[in-house]
Amino acid sequence: MHPDLIDIAFLHIKTYGACMALGFILCWKLAERMSGRKDLGDLFMYLMISGVLGARIAYVIEHWKDEFAANPMSVVRIDQGGLVFYGGLILAVVVYFVWCKAKKVTFLETADIMCAVLPLGHAFGRIGCFFYGCCYGRISDSVFAIRFPVHSPAWYEQVRDGLIAPSAKSSLPVLPTQLFEAGALLVLFAVAATLYVKFIKAKRSSPGLVAGAYLVMYALVRFPMEYLRGDPRAEVGFLSIAQTISLGVFLFGCAILAFSLYKGRATR
Repeated sequence: MHPDLIDIAFLHIKTYGACMALGFILCWKLAERMSGRKDLGDLFMYLMISGVLGARIAYVIEHWKDEFAANPMSVVRIDQGGLVFYGGLILAVVVYFVWCKAKKVTFLETADIMCAVLPLGHAFGRIGCFFYGCCYGRISDSVFAIRFPVHSPAWYEQVRDGLIAPSAKSSLPVLPTQLFEAGALLVLFAVAATLYVKFIKAKRSSPGLVAGAYLVMYALVRFPMEYLRGDPRAEVGFLSIAQTISLGVFLFGCAILAFSLYKGRATR
């Protein structure tokens, strides 16, 4: 855990924010290089702003009673962590749809290149989560388990639950689910980028192949990952909110894939 990347006099840069910024820039430049397009800057900016805003809104809604009811002003402290990826994804999709309408382009026309690089940026975000200490996993005696230091999110939760004493210098060992998901996202990025180059850019497939594949693959990663998480999770029945959304994302991705494959066969 290393929440502060630089903390010298007036210069204070959070590692979490730096990871997000680096992931955004890499995605933007890589998308332009892979697609050969130079008009994606504005779109990436809209999606980044809406993604962060949607992710924060979702987190605040999910954790209002525990974290924000007593101190509403802390809602704006994004630098302290507290983002829900699916919230950001949903609002970004809405903004992207509006952008497509304004530019008079089809929804899937640019979606493939965006989804080809999104897992890379998301992986950097999860690495930022690890350095901040949020999104940690369940208590475990696994060889992969780690202890977060005093005043980390895991430490605070375990003190609150009476699992460790307030004098404890670290949390109990927990699974580093942030790194597990970051690793899975890097694999997903490799697959999505390869699909884009070999099929979309080479015009061997109709639009939507990469977007659909990404949504399906991420849902398959996120759903079981939720069982390893140890941070507070809001629930919908016997599933977490993220698992419930994963089911919808999976079905949406399957629909896009089916449309892409059907359209491809119809135009042959």
